[in-house]
Amino acid sequence: MLEASLRQLAAALAQKQISSVELTTLFLERIEQYNPTLNAFVTLDRERTLAAARAADVQLAKVGAGTTATAPLTGIPLAHKDIFCTAGWRTTCGSKMLANFVSPYDAHVAERFNNAGMVMLGKCNMDEFAMGSSNETSHFGPVKNPWDITCVPGGSSGGSAAAVAARLTPAATGTDTGGSIRQPAALCGLTGLKPTYGVVSRYGMIAFASSLDQAGPMARSADDCALLLNAMAGFDPRDSTSLERPAEDYTRDLEKPLAGLKIGLPREFFGDGMDAGVRAAVEAALAEYRKLGATTVEVGLPNSNLSVPAYYVIAPAEASSNLSRFDGVRYGHRAPDYADLNDMYGKSRAQGFGDEVKRRILVGTYVLSHGYYDAYYLQAQKIRRLIAADFAAAFKDCDVIMGPTTPSAAFKFGAKAADPVQMYLSDIYTIAVNLAGLPGMSIPCGFDNGLPVGLQLIAPWFAEARMLGIAHQYQLATDWQRRSPSL
Repeated sequence: MLEASLRQLAAALAQKQISSVELTTLFLERIEQYNPTLNAFVTLDRERTLAAARAADVQLAKVGAGTTATAPLTGIPLAHKDIFCTAGWRTTCGSKMLANFVSPYDAHVAERFNNAGMVMLGKCNMDEFAMGSSNETSHFGPVKNPWDITCVPGGSSGGSAAAVAARLTPAATGTDTGGSIRQPAALCGLTGLKPTYGVVSRYGMIAFASSLDQAGPMARSADDCALLLNAMAGFDPRDSTSLERPAEDYTRDLEKPLAGLKIGLPREFFGDGMDAGVRAAVEAALAEYRKLGATTVEVGLPNSNLSVPAYYVIAPAEASSNLSRFDGVRYGHRAPDYADLNDMYGKSRAQGFGDEVKRRILVGTYVLSHGYYDAYYLQAQKIRRLIAADFAAAFKDCDVIMGPTTPSAAFKFGAKAADPVQMYLSDIYTIAVNLAGLPGMSIPCGFDNGLPVGLQLIAPWFAEARMLGIAHQYQLATDWQRRSPSL
């Protein structure tokens, strides 16, 4: 069952080959065995999880009694990135600031999965407030990559990625602000999907950069991600950026052949800076797509080289505003000793936030300050529009854009920690997608020195179903997504 797809798990549950309690116990025992090494989960509640599994079994039993059918994901275990509020569960966002915060309500994403009958295994470790590309900034310690525990799993959704890769959970949620689903999916050999901005509600998802954050699924395959997105997506009136659109079946194009597909290859993605092993794996994947009937064309994204500097103005600016609520007054960490109100604010924030969060708050406050707003923040927003226009122009010549997800495979712990700029460049291929609000995903396409390599797919706005189908056809022809680390 550890290697089964979500469809296979659903079939086994429906046919009474296994109960949800038995399946959930299997994963809980695996978490107990391997989490001390990997540090993928930060919060577990075995009794509460098993109670949810028993409730799912009740629903599954009703189907056998001839009553209405259950949702297709009923009884299947799931892990949540610890950025999603979950009622009665600790929600820390990987920070000392929220180390003891217990949410009184569910995020929309958690609510949707609860309604789908999925069973929450626990909350996954992450870079503090989703600020990081390696999962080294978490207050609860770094997550280890299951393929090589001396290497990072990527971030900020590194706990979710490591948990799925190590078969501690069949699937997990993540969030993607500048590549934080796709990058760890690539480094851990998974499929990770960032939907079009607004397709999945941000309600109850602790905000980093509100105009960039987007929740998405992380799983073994495109088929699994399509099923998960069916459950996640939907309009939410509590989120002003949630899009009111007709419900979609994201599995509808999975069997669509690739004959006639035009793949755009951005010349800016295939220049210097990409490791040779990554290049070889990506080019082999493109050759496989050609065998499946696709053709490739060169396209240009001339402003993509500006995506990293634009992102690191816009994202910290929004983070500076969003994180101002953590002041020690209403909830979160409060300094034990202080002289007056201002002293309490300063000490609480100094003690509660880690170095990377402080760095981004300071950068964001600076670029929003009088005299610098026009020079930095406004210019970055103009660049953002140019980047979106570049993608729109490129999609006139192709159906989907492909390239590497990351410039290298997983790197060693500490390799980039002393140089924030080098760390930020880990997301050089992914950030532009968030600035444009496009859907993107990473799928495994090979290995470099024994570590997974990811192929990135970028589709036009709201073309998730077609993108998932394109990924699925490749995964039918290859077996990279079925490889698992030896623990």
